[in-house]
Parts: sequence; structure tokens; C-alpha cells
Amino acid sequence: MRNYDALIVGGGPAGSACARKLVQAGSKVAVLDREEFPRTKLCAGWVTPQVVAELELDVDTYPHRFSTFKYIIAHVKGFTFKLDTPQHSIRRFEFDDFLLKRCGADVHVHKVKNIERENGDYVIDGKFRAPYLVGAGGTRCPVYRELFREANPRARQLQAATLEHEFPYDWSDPHCHLWFFDNGLPGYAWYVPKADAYLNCGIGGMAEKLKAKGDDIKRQWRHFIGVLDKRRLVTDVDYAPKGYSYYLRGDVEVVRVDNAFITGDAVGLATRDLCEGIGPAISSGHRAADSILNGSEYSLDAISAHSAEHAIVRKLLDYLFTKRRTGLSKSRVSKSRGPSDGLVKKSPWIRPPRSHS
Repeated sequence: MRNYDALIVGGGPAGSACARKLVQAGSKVAVLDREEFPRTKLCAGWVTPQVVAELELDVDTYPHRFSTFKYIIAHVKGFTFKLDTPQHSIRRFEFDDFLLKRCGADVHVHKVKNIERENGDYVIDGKFRAPYLVGAGGTRCPVYRELFREANPRARQLQAATLEHEFPYDWSDPHCHLWFFDNGLPGYAWYVPKADAYLNCGIGGMAEKLKAKGDDIKRQWRHFIGVLDKRRLVTDVDYAPKGYSYYLRGDVEVVRVDNAFITGDAVGLATRDLCEGIGPAISSGHRAADSILNGSEYSLDAISAHSAEHAIVRKLLDYLFTKRRTGLSKSRVSKSRGPSDGLVKKSPWIRPPRSHS
């Protein structure tokens, strides 16, 4: 039996952020993940300046692919806009591995099967023991399954389905492009160039709305690669997209049970407008660590349920993604708790681009 001060299940951004903060305070921490890092991680792979700040990431010394978009080009129903909202581009294959190695915790490749309580401690599979437990294992997190699923059942109307492909490609257009609601997709598609000739292309949409329309994500993918080819953004590629699903932010009532915490995609924190999960994951991991170290309340209230800084964009996308024509009860989808308008950074403005491809 290996004894620790805290066990973290999941080595992604939420888990590594929590682990680093605990280790810096002198705690003995183990991170358990079913996969060996670096591992393939499906994700568009953009991060916000806030994420860079929260991680205390020195971009000048970061040893992997990193690039910056000064703005994003958005395509909506035949119109094109330039969103002045700086973002950064990384490869999750590299980024997650870097963060996990940097955190300083003991890392074990281990698929969690059983979680028990014994004399106030959490015991995992009879091998690992600690008084604190953090679930950071994504949508299929075993900590969520064992300790939080009954209190926080998944809301089907908040499930996003995706298909994407990341591959080496000598791209010519360096801008990030987003297509909202194209071809009736209840979501958006993306073209995200990476440094050193890599590219991520993908689509995501609300699964229940696709099903209600008799549509599916694969048909939408076929349309999207046609758009890429027509615009000459991507040509002559043998695509091999893979899919996954996750949940957007809803009202989550229980995020701590005794000394067990739930974070990131395990609790469903992706934003309700741009479906971005890395920032909320890292923020929740830091807050879980603070609660363990200081005995402070663990709450998600201060983690914004939205990514866009422009209030109109936030409200419109939230409505179109999660509320429009769902016919579902208000008890299952209510206003997500996020910071008040007074805590939101100054909104960017939107204008037509001077040029685009």
C-alpha cells in the first residue's frame, strides 16, 4: 500500500493543476491515469491568455508548439466577422504531458476500478491510500461514477458530440476559423493551425439536437471537409476523424463529498457558448487544491460558464446551444452560475475582417 496526502485520478489539466499546487505546498501527491503520457488527446487545443496566467506558463521557455491568434475569424450564416479575442494554440499531446511532468507529483499508470473508505482515508484498488481524493478523469472519471453520479446526473441536453482530426499539414492560412451553425449544425466547426506545420480540424454539436433532427455528426463532418476543400484551406488529406463527447456547464449542486472533490470535465464545466473546457478545468483544479490546503469552501461559483467576453455573443450562443427548442424542463437546465457582469473583463468589439481566406 502506498500512502499519500492526496490522490488525484486523472492527469489532464485539472489533475496536474491541482497536483502542482499541492506539491508546491509540501504535500505528497499521486496522480493516477489509465494512460501513459504523452497520450493522444482529442481537442481543438486553444487556450486563453487567462489559462497561461493561471498556469504561470512562461511561453518563451515552453518547449513545444505554441502560437497566438490575435483574433478569430467567425463565419455565421454567410457573414464573416473578426473577433478581437486573443487566443493561443497548443497540441494537447504535448501540453498535457508537459504540465503533468512539471507538477512534481508521483505519476502512476493505473486504471481505477474500486474506491473504498477505510478509517477516514480513500483506498484505491488496495494499492493507494490518502485522506483526500480528487476526481479529474474527464467525462468517464471513476470518482464521478462512484461518488458523484447519483447527486449530479448527466443532463442529456448539455452533451456535446464531436469529431476531429489533428495531423501534420503545411497550412497557408495562419488564422483560426470558426463556422457557427453551418448546414444546420447545432454547434460549430473549427480550423485551428498549430505551430510547426500541424493542424486541427473538427466539428462539435449538441447531441440531443442532432438526434431530434434525424441528423448525425458524421454527416456534418462530410459537409465540413467539403467546406475546407472549397475554400482551399485543406486539400488532398486522407481524413481519419475520431469522436468523443463531453458536457457543458449546468447547475452542479454537489462538488465535494466528505474529502472527495470533482473537477474539470468530470463534473461538466465546458463553457456554454464556445464549449471550452481547459480554462474551467484548471480553475477547478486550483480551487480543489486551495480547499485541501486551507480548509476553504470548494465552490464553482467563481468559474465562468462562458468564454466569450462580449455579453451579446455569450447570451446568443448559450441560447442557441442549450435552450432553443429543447422542450426540456427548467429544473434540468437553469442559469449557470458564473461571475457577475462586474467581474467579466472588458468586452471585445466585433468588426468585419480586412481580409480573410
